[in-house]
Amino acid sequence: MLSSGKKFARSGFSGWFRCRTVVAAVVALALLPIEVSDAGWLSDVFKGTSKQGQAPKRSPSPKHVAPTKPAMSSKPVTVAKPAASPKRRTAKRVTPKAVAAPVSKTVAATCEPAKFRIVLDVGHTAQSEGAISARNVSEFVYNLRLTQRIEEKLKAEGFAETRLLLTEGKARASLVKRVAAANNLPADLFLSIHHDSVPKKFLEDWEFGGRKSRFSDRFSGYSVFVSSNNPEYRASLSIAELLAKEMKAQGLKYAEQYAQPIMGKYQHPLLNRETGVYSYDKLIVLKKTKMAAVLLEAGSIINRDEELMMDSAERRDIISSVVATAIKEFCDRRWGILGPL
Repeated sequence: MLSSGKKFARSGFSGWFRCRTVVAAVVALALLPIEVSDAGWLSDVFKGTSKQGQAPKRSPSPKHVAPTKPAMSSKPVTVAKPAASPKRRTAKRVTPKAVAAPVSKTVAATCEPAKFRIVLDVGHTAQSEGAISARNVSEFVYNLRLTQRIEEKLKAEGFAETRLLLTEGKARASLVKRVAAANNLPADLFLSIHHDSVPKKFLEDWEFGGRKSRFSDRFSGYSVFVSSNNPEYRASLSIAELLAKEMKAQGLKYAEQYAQPIMGKYQHPLLNRETGVYSYDKLIVLKKTKMAAVLLEAGSIINRDEELMMDSAERRDIISSVVATAIKEFCDRRWGILGPL
């Protein structure tokens, strides 16, 4: 303060005059009316000066709104050439809370029968027929007949957006094609229909209709498979459990051999010992599809007695009803099964 007084005395009235001018200007500004928008701007300025050097807070990103899915064609989907993989979306879904669990797309979708999109995949192709039955009929023939019956039943039960997927080509290439086709539709559920056989080491020779054939009466039954690598694993497992439960309720038994070491590379972890749900993590059609995916081995066609049953219209009706019941139950109980979102 003493040094300031001396400077003032030396500078005379010029310094004093400048100080008074500044003070007067500040007072004048204080007396002027301030509009709401200006007051807010001033508040922001004061905040900025008191927190210099800090990065501005990011405004919350808008929630991602999924585009409306295009209507699915009413015709069976036939794939002859590899379909182009869909482009990945750059936008990300914003989770309201950091602790919230990821929302399953299948569960988030409206699970009304008329809107629930189901792709029924006919296992194997005309060029790669799969297993050969005890009576020399290709698995592909069995798969097609059963899948067509399931499609009829689902549509009759109100699942109008059900589509049959027929793929052409050789083994592994056809798997890639059908995954691309399902992802491009897109769908809420991918259900692949197959009929079972056994490893070659279990096959025995016999003659049917004047032709040499092979069979194995040692094993029989259905089995249901899911992959934990599927992005909709929770929904996949829920549908698989319901499907297997309904199969059992019809008096059908599941194929227990897949849990046994004697199956070698065909052995799979048994997820439900009561109903016959297995894990098949590396199967392309289960892990690469972007929707819930389940594979059903409807029964064994290499077992001579079971093949006769699988060849009957009655058994196809039973299995088609099982599939329809399981999917309807999934839609009705989806919140209770998968938990709160």
